[in-house]
Amino acid sequence: MSDIPKRFKDFMEAHPAIAAAYESLGTAVHSDGPLDEKTRSLIKLGISTGAGLEGAVHSHARKALEAGATKEEMQHAVILAIPTIGFPSAMAALSWLEDIISKEEN
Repeated sequence: MSDIPKRFKDFMEAHPAIAAAYESLGTAVHSDGPLDEKTRSLIKLGISTGAGLEGAVHSHARKALEAGATKEEMQHAVILAIPTIGFPSAMAALSWLEDIISKEEN
């Protein structure tokens, strides 16, 4: 994942104890259930969409691609948010998703 934001990398390097705890928490929540990696990635993409977090949509789109999700599956995960968060918010998330998809296609 070469597109990890510099701010995130810098923070994690400056605060290694927090970085270790954060990574440990992530590992624990991902391994404590029956969902496969691709499904978890799509759920996290949906959560990021609902929260309106551009950076998180970018991050979870990259992770979903790595887990084998297709462009169409990721778009569907975002489109499913329309009735809950509204059309404009979902359109914003689709544009953030496209940021990542377009890099992969080039």
